[in-house]
Amino acid sequence: MKIVTIIGARPQFIKAGIVSRAIAKYRRNAAQSIQERVVHTGQHYDYNMSRIFFNDLSIPEPQYHLEIGSGNHGDMTGRMLGKLEEVLLSEKPDWALVYGDTNSTLAGALAAAKLLIPVTHVEAGLRSFNRSMPEEINRVLTDHVSQLLFVPTDAAIKNLAQEGITDGVFKVGDVMLDAFLLYKSDAKLNSTILSDLSLEPKKYYLATVHRQENTDDSNRLSGIFSALRKIGKNGTPIICPLHPRTQKIMKEHGIQIHSGTEVRIIEPVGYLDMIHLEANAALIFTDSGGVQKEAYFAGVPCVTLRNETEWVETVDAGVNFLAGAQSENIIATFECAKRVHVHLKSGLYGDGHAAEKIVNCLLNY
Repeated sequence: MKIVTIIGARPQFIKAGIVSRAIAKYRRNAAQSIQERVVHTGQHYDYNMSRIFFNDLSIPEPQYHLEIGSGNHGDMTGRMLGKLEEVLLSEKPDWALVYGDTNSTLAGALAAAKLLIPVTHVEAGLRSFNRSMPEEINRVLTDHVSQLLFVPTDAAIKNLAQEGITDGVFKVGDVMLDAFLLYKSDAKLNSTILSDLSLEPKKYYLATVHRQENTDDSNRLSGIFSALRKIGKNGTPIICPLHPRTQKIMKEHGIQIHSGTEVRIIEPVGYLDMIHLEANAALIFTDSGGVQKEAYFAGVPCVTLRNETEWVETVDAGVNFLAGAQSENIIATFECAKRVHVHLKSGLYGDGHAAEKIVNCLLNY
């Protein structure tokens, strides 16, 4: 069996690294042949958004680098489609494997589907029910051209069923839980990020902002950083590893972090540093789906800087609070969330063996 794995963005490197590890383990321990060819579209390309993840997680070097880079959604997806089609025609895989909800996900799924190559989607069935989000369009279209859909939760199964998708759906759990459980000890032993930033455990907050709905709306972006500035005046540091695009847009709109506040903007960090920052934060602000889950895995309350979330389980569990992007709402939500003690619910996102289940299902489907 041959699998072509298509990745291109920071969260996908983490997920694919876990599944690639399971594929390699199976290959060592079984007589049945299984090959994986990895394609990096180049959607995320600078060191802190790409290479550091391959180094930190010992992910094998991709066989193909498409070097697409950034651009508008249509332009980026179109350029990916052409180059991915060339790769798929050359490799002739049994499966095209895609992850999540990025432009790389959609381009990989469409390129394979047009060539009648079966598509498998890891992290299928998620819905925000907000069609203004590019990610929502990507995940819906990808699900509807996939033959195998690996879902992390019961809610994802229900979402797919409501759209008439019931065949080829398998609940395996969340590969990001696999990654968190595998690497959290390494992060504790090897990450120096707390000492590098002169931080003490549970005496700082962590914030990430990158979603287009926030970065491309100056009112939302201003509201978020206005709230962080006010919260930062109480003397507790707020560490903000920011996407380069977010930093660029902040400069364009004149959104600044003034003196007298403890908001500290830093460059994006690698996976081990990030989960170490998450695990030791007193509270997390984010518009990232992955960080919402990792906050839950780490037992840290989360304020989500959006009006909705795909990860409804964390909200239902009373540990993730939707605040939107208005300054007053964020501050009020923060005051509530900081008093919460997170209690993990067993099995909410699987048992930490999602990647093994995915590989077994691919081989036996």
